[in-house]
Amino acid sequence: MLNLFTPRFREEKLHNHFRLISADPDYAKVQPIIQSWATGLLDRRGENYKFVNEFQTTFNSSMWELYLNRALIDLGCSVDFSKSAPDFVVRGPGNYEFNIEAVVSDLPPTAKQKAFKNQDFKTRGALKLAGKIRDKLDLYRGCNGKKHPYSSMSHVRGRPFTIAIAPFDSDLSLTQNNELINIVLFGLAPPVLEGPDLGKQNKITSLLTPSGAPVKMGVFTNDSFKEISAVFFSTVGTFGKAVIESRIDRLVRATRYRVIDKDKIAPGSKLWQVGAHRFQLAALNYLLTLRRESEHQIGGADILIQHSSFHRETHLDGLQVYFNPYAEVPFDPNFPWPAEVALNYYDVESGEHIQAHPDGALVSRQVYSITPEYIQHLLNSYGFIR
Repeated sequence: MLNLFTPRFREEKLHNHFRLISADPDYAKVQPIIQSWATGLLDRRGENYKFVNEFQTTFNSSMWELYLNRALIDLGCSVDFSKSAPDFVVRGPGNYEFNIEAVVSDLPPTAKQKAFKNQDFKTRGALKLAGKIRDKLDLYRGCNGKKHPYSSMSHVRGRPFTIAIAPFDSDLSLTQNNELINIVLFGLAPPVLEGPDLGKQNKITSLLTPSGAPVKMGVFTNDSFKEISAVFFSTVGTFGKAVIESRIDRLVRATRYRVIDKDKIAPGSKLWQVGAHRFQLAALNYLLTLRRESEHQIGGADILIQHSSFHRETHLDGLQVYFNPYAEVPFDPNFPWPAEVALNYYDVESGEHIQAHPDGALVSRQVYSITPEYIQHLLNSYGFIR
């Protein structure tokens, strides 16, 4: 198998992230993790050198495909790499067949990061996600004169067509949780977190581009994208996932979704107290619990700031699947998803987002070097120090 990390270009052509991984001795243990994710992927005839070239020069889209390749293995699937398109021709448990086309919302190669207000970032990020999903749907349909649309391929017809998308378009991309994909697919704004409208989600039918043109949101709330059976999404299927799996020393900030039935809470439990509560569990191991109460459950989130030795995360942690209720070929509702995968449905009658998220599901995660500056910044940001 080709080595992803043997440089094939002059230094100035290599992507910044690739140069960092290759040159920093701290990442020596991370390289074999990423290389192992490529099992089978680099055996595709005529595509292997192209993939390595892209990994070294553009990085993010290849990193996402590497993550997905290993995720499919963990899902009990195999991939037919004799097919050149879509990206993953998959056979799952019980010989269930489906296809995945992978894409990222990314910055142009020469673009520089800009400072955005939070709402500007969210609008821009949602528009980018929507545009990339539309581009892949056009490939399926054969728009713009494409000679061999995916819909014409015998291994695609009659099987679920899914799009796997990840956001890499901003330094803020990995902090968005699932707010922006919820806007794009279900047309739902983030839930209200306080006051009499607690938990309410307003509807967003469209967003405006910088030129003022409206772009429809909520593409899974009608049959306009019926060819797409489901969308796979993650903000943590990144280089940080490989860093975590390598077990090198790092500082980790993670958010996990929490929910429990009230009758299952142990008497006097401090971890399920309503409101915001902070705990120092050990040296460099902090927990902020955010809890709110409904009729039958206590829900919310855990925010953890901890040394990587305390952090636990599987490869599938943070993977979310969104199902299209209007799909021409629905994804099998009986597919054996592992417990850590978060499933998302849209109730056509009520217009509600049905979140089949397991307690403890990973929502977001960032990895930092262990420096006094980062420690102070994170502990200050979440109210552990002032």
